[in-house]
Amino acid sequence: MMGLLAFESNQGLWSSGYYSQLFGIGGVMVTVAILWLSTGYFGGIGAPFAPYFWPYLGQLPKKKERKRPVRVYMDGCFDLMHYGHANALRQAKVLGDQLVVGVVSDEEIVANKGPPVLSMDERLTLVSGLKWVDEVIPNAPYEITEEFMNTLFNKYNIDYIIHGDDPCLLPDGTDAYALAKKVGRYKQIKRTEGVSSTDIVGRILLTFKQKEASITETTMDANVAVNQNGGADTCDLVKSQLSNFLPTSRRIMQFSNGQAPSPGARVVYIDGAFDLFHAGHVEILRSARQLGDFLLVGVHDDQAIRDRRGYRPIMHLHERTLSVLACRYVDEVIIGAPWEVSRDMITTFNISLVVHGTVTEGSSVGGIDPYAVPKSMGIFQTITSPKPITTVSVATRIIDNHEAYKKRNLKKKASEDRYYTQKKFVSGD
Repeated sequence: MMGLLAFESNQGLWSSGYYSQLFGIGGVMVTVAILWLSTGYFGGIGAPFAPYFWPYLGQLPKKKERKRPVRVYMDGCFDLMHYGHANALRQAKVLGDQLVVGVVSDEEIVANKGPPVLSMDERLTLVSGLKWVDEVIPNAPYEITEEFMNTLFNKYNIDYIIHGDDPCLLPDGTDAYALAKKVGRYKQIKRTEGVSSTDIVGRILLTFKQKEASITETTMDANVAVNQNGGADTCDLVKSQLSNFLPTSRRIMQFSNGQAPSPGARVVYIDGAFDLFHAGHVEILRSARQLGDFLLVGVHDDQAIRDRRGYRPIMHLHERTLSVLACRYVDEVIIGAPWEVSRDMITTFNISLVVHGTVTEGSSVGGIDPYAVPKSMGIFQTITSPKPITTVSVATRIIDNHEAYKKRNLKKKASEDRYYTQKKFVSGD
């Protein structure tokens, strides 16, 4: 820009009266000198050396060539979406400039895996709400066929198709990404360990044992369950219920925005369990973010949730934290946030507004209002929850179709067991 401005400024030398005044007695001599420097007409210095003697031409702005952004594609069912899905899409985004995500249709999921828990609308909301996603393709096929691959390349300008290092097999045992690999347009990322949709279904089936929408039965302690039953099936259920996730500070940094609120920013605070992170969570966080400049989210710890709801959360604290951090509307998270919002906390984080949705789960112990302080300060607001979805309502869908999901889990468990048996180290994060 400076070069362009300098060039435009220098044009004044020629457009002003200075140059015109030269065409007096010595005007012809100046013209001859210019021709001599620029063309070598009189056997002098040729054109290649002219810019050194005529600096104004050297300041002409050069037109920069703009490169097309690299577009990558990754698909998935994204049913019971968790931080493993989010981390996969984060890794995929690193491999390009723009990430396009295909959400597999309900019909394709039924044919290849079993009945989905979440609707297409809910899964689209979850995927669109991730901070790394630029574009979403609904009703994508489970298999990368030649026809769909050409659509990706020609219509969506996709450069590479991405998938994890775990195999994705069709019912006939063939690789769903074989064609993309064959044409050299396939890239692989590392699977996130410790969680899968199959694992979460197992946790739900163990945790909730009643078919009521309002579930209050306390989860049986894992050791007691093993001692009382001692069977292989029970051990498998307990193993499914216990998380294998190994949280690291690096993973949290990868998910975090790493930015503090700017001076004078309106900080909005909302808290909750955010268990089985679902479309209702995404929409309430979107609504909260629209009320300010910076959204601070408090995620309650496991014990606090059990004390107030009567059962442990399906996902533990660090898993729930990553799911919240992955949401594009969230700027910062308080890990293990206090149940009651205190004046000191409001001052520490410079909170301007505390909000809470109309759809809630659990209750306050002893009738204590956790928002008494912000209410007394006049900075509390109840906002309408855009969707009536709750963690219990999502879990109930699985409980009500227990046999179907149990069959689905057995089918998936076999392939996952093979993956872990043959697992080798894969670089990446």
